[in-house]
Amino acid sequence: GMISVRRATIDDMIRMQNANLNCLPENYQMQYFMYHVLSWPNLSYVAVTPSNEVVGYVLAKMEDKPPHGHITSLAVMRTHRKLGLASILMNQTAASMRETHGAEYCSLHVRRSNRAALSLYQSLEFEIKDVEAGYYADGEDAFAMQRNLIPPGEAASVVAAPKLSTAAAAVKRAEAAAAAAA
Repeated sequence: GMISVRRATIDDMIRMQNANLNCLPENYQMQYFMYHVLSWPNLSYVAVTPSNEVVGYVLAKMEDKPPHGHITSLAVMRTHRKLGLASILMNQTAASMRETHGAEYCSLHVRRSNRAALSLYQSLEFEIKDVEAGYYADGEDAFAMQRNLIPPGEAASVVAAPKLSTAAAAVKRAEAAAAAAA
């Protein structure tokens, strides 16, 4: 059946935690899922079947200085791999980070040995920025990766001030011209 991707809601939490337990060695408590979805309601997404079974999710948050998004957890059930769901989930959250929060980049950690995840993230334009030794509980190193979210030709500083719409800018120019003429 068709899989759809939509924003995660509080009602999805149990199903997301289920997918997390099924797919990943790093497991989180329910409160941690809740914290993300309540604090940044437009950054976490789920991939669901027509019967509303969660077959994938991305859990994400914002961090400061400079404003950037961070992927806490991404999972797709084995039964639904190779459908491009991970890319759709990651692109959705990246777009929301950028549009809603003015994120300059998106960051994540990945196990050094996780080749499948590494190649997925590299295909999504994430670059390795650093190695964090012993990052995981079992002592494995993490690659710290980043994906730039600032479109080419747009300065980082522009993001902070929302762009005036063209109409508003035209009115301002007309007012300035009238003031100069007076």
